[in-house]
Amino acid sequence: IPYGGTFLVFTDYARPSIRLSALMGLRVVYVMTHDSIGLGEDGPTHQPVEHVASLRAMPNLLVFRPADGVETAECWALALENANRPSVLALTRQALPTLRTVHRDDNPCARGAYELLPATGTAKVSLFATGSELSLAVEARKLLEAEGIGTRVVSVPCMELFAEQPEAYRRATIGTGARVAVEAGVRQGWDAIIGADGAFVGMSGFGASAPAGDLYKHFGITPEAVAKAAKARI
Repeated sequence: IPYGGTFLVFTDYARPSIRLSALMGLRVVYVMTHDSIGLGEDGPTHQPVEHVASLRAMPNLLVFRPADGVETAECWALALENANRPSVLALTRQALPTLRTVHRDDNPCARGAYELLPATGTAKVSLFATGSELSLAVEARKLLEAEGIGTRVVSVPCMELFAEQPEAYRRATIGTGARVAVEAGVRQGWDAIIGADGAFVGMSGFGASAPAGDLYKHFGITPEAVAKAAKARI
């Protein structure tokens, strides 16, 4: 199985090859790392901002952005199983906590999005996230639940697979409460899930050169910002 790997920002140079593999229906796996401002000091020239959205726009390409080692293994398996289309795995530079610690016999990533954590009582808020920002959504849920606001967290490792699910599953996964998405990239593509009136916590411009933690605070991609956005829409 053909494989390629580099920084995610360099998919700009690889795009013709990625596009041809999608057009030809070839099982090629592209493992792209350093997938956001989380790469830190290399600065905005090397920090992908629009790249995930750009790749999601390409027909017949699966774009996976797993949140931890468990999701990464599941997304890798899905990339191998999809024999008639290529896949991109967008991975971080920074270490991430393991969020999935209970074994499941199924592969929830196969549905593109799934509920990671339910709300306590009635769900007033649904938080959607991918990759390194899923842990931020989990922390934001703690803040909201502490205030008595029922909050669920939905992991969205692959929008393309989610779009292929039955309508009933998609509706149930999206839910009816206030919707907030968090991803360290641009908003394009997220309205299909959160709607035009949903809140988005992410990037609206290019990055900067600083330690990853400082950049997340500088650009307002924090659990506190997610919780604030959710409360503004209840």
